[in-house]
Amino acid sequence: MTNQYRKSFNDWYDKLDKSQLTPPKNVFRIVWPILYTLMIISLIIIWNNKKCRPYCSPLNLFFIQLVINLFWTTIFFKLKLPKLALIMIVIILIFSILTFLTFYDISKMGSYLLIPYIMWLLFALYLNVYIVVNN
Repeated sequence: MTNQYRKSFNDWYDKLDKSQLTPPKNVFRIVWPILYTLMIISLIIIWNNKKCRPYCSPLNLFFIQLVINLFWTTIFFKLKLPKLALIMIVIILIFSILTFLTFYDISKMGSYLLIPYIMWLLFALYLNVYIVVNN
């Protein structure tokens, strides 16, 4: 991240009216690697399950939500479009819940590993809604 982009991001984000529940920035640096690790383990469990050989459609749901998730950061922080980001997070949440449900039929453990991610998405949805409503 360039210094100019970082300053622009900080100026914009810091000036937003945010929920009192908004965690400090360093919390995000801790939480996301944990969530992505759990998601990867879940993906590996499903992919290696005999019910999903050589490939199964629930993986499509997983990859769709993952791609949209990766775009969310750009839409919200770089393009500074919190309303569009809100729509995207709802879509991410829908696909994540569908992923959880379809993974459950293949491996309960594989699906359970997605619960912290879904919980964090619900929290992120709240934070995003708060920003849209109050800014």
